[in-house]
Amino acid sequence: MTTAREAPDEAPVTPRSAGFSMPAEWAPHERCLISWPTAAREYWGDFYYLAQATHAAVARAVARFEPVLVIANPGEGGNARSYCGSDNIEVVELPIDDSWIRDNGPSFLLGPDGARAVADFPFNSWGEKYLPYDKDAGVTELLCEHFGVRRFDAPMVLEGGAFTVDGEGTLITTESCLLHPSRNPTLTREEQEEILREYLGVETVIWLKAGRTEATDTDGHIDGVCHFVAPGRVILHLVHEERHPDYENFRENRRRLEEATDARGRRIEILAMDRRTMIDIGGKHLTVTYMNSYQANGGLVVPTAGTVYDDYALERLREVFPEREVVGVPTPVLAYGGGGIHCITQQVPAPDGGRR
Repeated sequence: MTTAREAPDEAPVTPRSAGFSMPAEWAPHERCLISWPTAAREYWGDFYYLAQATHAAVARAVARFEPVLVIANPGEGGNARSYCGSDNIEVVELPIDDSWIRDNGPSFLLGPDGARAVADFPFNSWGEKYLPYDKDAGVTELLCEHFGVRRFDAPMVLEGGAFTVDGEGTLITTESCLLHPSRNPTLTREEQEEILREYLGVETVIWLKAGRTEATDTDGHIDGVCHFVAPGRVILHLVHEERHPDYENFRENRRRLEEATDARGRRIEILAMDRRTMIDIGGKHLTVTYMNSYQANGGLVVPTAGTVYDDYALERLREVFPEREVVGVPTPVLAYGGGGIHCITQQVPAPDGGRR
C-alpha cells in the first residue's frame, strides 16, 4: 500500500490528477463493510445486545447479495462471528470506537485502469460530539493496508453519509452539514467544492439546504433525505404536512434539484418519497426514515420499524428500484443510536468496475 504524498515544492497529487473518481453506489461491489458495535460505547445503554443483533441481521441481509467484511474491536471478533454466522460474512479485528463505518471509513475510488484507491477524509466525530474517536479516525488507513490500496489524505473533514454521487461527475450534499462550523470553519463553500472535485473526482456539486432537523448528531446528512438511484435520477424525501419542522427545508431542497443540472447537463428526475414512521424507544420519540437504505448488488436493504407504514414504504421503494430485490430489516435501535442501515454500511467497489 502506498500513500499519496509529495514534496512541498511539487503540485499536490490528488485522486483527480491521478485519474481516480468515486463510482456510484449501484456500481458492482466486491463486498460491504460493517463495523461491529463496541462494548466501550456507552450510548447503546440497555440496548447494546439489541444493537449487536441488529448489526448482525443487517450483515446477513446484505450477505444474500454480496460478501460482508465485519470490522470488530480486538477481542470482540468472536462475539461478532457468533451473531453473524459465517455464510458469506468475514470478521476482521481492527481498533474502532464506534459502528458508523459510512461516516468514519474509506471512500473507495476507481481509476481508469480499474485499480482501486481510497480518499481518506479526516473524521472528527461529527464535530467532536462523541469522545474518544481516535480509533475511528485511524481505521481507514488500516483498511487500506488490509486491502492493499493507495490512500489519498484529503484536507477536509467529511463523513460518508454527507454526500451522494452518480459516478458520472455529480455530487449532492447539504449546507446544514458541510457548512456547519464544527466541520471545516476555515474553508469557504468554494474551497470545499474544489476539494470534493479533487478527492472524489466530481465536476458538479449540488447543494441542498438541509437534511432532517431531527438528525442533530450529523447536522443533517444527505443520506436521510436524498440518494442518487441512477444517473440523472434521485429519490427525495418530502413531507406534506405544513406544520412539520422539515416542510420548508424539504420544499427548498426540491426547488434546488428542479433548477439544477448534473455534470452531463441533464435535468434531474425527482422521485418523491413521503414515507416515514415514528417509534418510541428508550424514552426517545424518533423517526425511522426508509431513505437510509443500502444498495447492494441486486438488492436494496431497507430499515423498517415494525409498524403498518413499513409495507407502504417497501412498496414505494420497489417502484423506485424495480430491478432490485427490496428487503426490510427491523432496525429501531439504529434510530436510537442516531442512524440507519446506510450509516452502518460502506461499499467496496469491485476492481475494474466488476469486469475482471
